[in-house]
Amino acid sequence: MCRNCFQQSNTRNYLDKISSIFIKILPIYWAFLTYMLLRPGTENHEYWFMFSGIDKVIHVSIFALLAFCFRTALPKVGFIYFIQIMLVYAFATEILQDEMHLGRSAELLDIVADTAGFFLGSFCYMKVKNLNL
Repeated sequence: MCRNCFQQSNTRNYLDKISSIFIKILPIYWAFLTYMLLRPGTENHEYWFMFSGIDKVIHVSIFALLAFCFRTALPKVGFIYFIQIMLVYAFATEILQDEMHLGRSAELLDIVADTAGFFLGSFCYMKVKNLNL
């Protein structure tokens, strides 16, 4: 019983340290991501690793990382509020891409990929949080 309490205390201390690191990383990554999502579109060159739908894979990846950083930095934010914040961000960036007329357009599948990404990032956070360190 006492051993379990000790493990929970160690896990809590570890998560507090990680949270203090991610609270510094989150705004930097979020600002960088916003810039990348709203910058003018450019002609993509064909590379050997590119395939149809790679942009959706990128959307899932970048939103998974954003979600993981967010949940780690702000663990006390409820899941419903987290989902609302991520959905507003996903919709806002897509709408702004279309309204800014800088060579980008809004796509519904990008929002679907963003949503899948932040659920994946949140799932990864929950798995890491439940590890017995």
